[in-house]
Amino acid sequence: MPDLDDLRTRWTRTLAAARQGPGPDPAPYAERLLAQWAEPHRKYHTLDHLAAVLRHVDTLADHAEDPELVRLAAWFHDAVYRPDRSENEERSAAQAERALPEAGLGQDATAEVARLVRLTVTHDPHEGDTNGEALCDADLAVLAGDPEEYAAYAAAVREEYAFVPDAAFRDGRAAVLRQLLDLPRLFRTPYGAKEWEARARENLTTELELLRE
Repeated sequence: MPDLDDLRTRWTRTLAAARQGPGPDPAPYAERLLAQWAEPHRKYHTLDHLAAVLRHVDTLADHAEDPELVRLAAWFHDAVYRPDRSENEERSAAQAERALPEAGLGQDATAEVARLVRLTVTHDPHEGDTNGEALCDADLAVLAGDPEEYAAYAAAVREEYAFVPDAAFRDGRAAVLRQLLDLPRLFRTPYGAKEWEARARENLTTELELLRE
């Protein structure tokens, strides 16, 4: 479990920097988001995942044009999450569009956060979209963990989809892995390409081979 006080501090600092002026108390918005990320049905898309993505955004912040907006997008990118639904990203983006103007963020900044959240459907930012590249790389960085970390990630994903029968899960998961491996690049930032790409592909290939056995 990550340090919740640290996450609250991060939220307050990020929102204050992004809105560049006075606004309402950030605390209620943080509490709602933290409660969503702590929902009991989540096994991978948890507070630990949120904290990890925020740390990865810190690593990639120099690449992003608007790192504070990338951080806000990280907070919202899985705010709404149900493993049996396909519209999670859209509903998360819509939540950002409702909450952030109320929290004091400008129209253009809110639109950018929502765009970034929607981008996590495909993890396929356009060339030169440095905000999108930073967020997508941060979200996919879990693929580049060491073997134990990756195994824990894969097990948590399976647990989230416990309602899916084994054979159907294997087929669906294998399709996702093949789709990722078919991408010319998993990571778009220079750091991600150098530090994460090779290890992520090795992990994906290993999991796919295990699913075939």
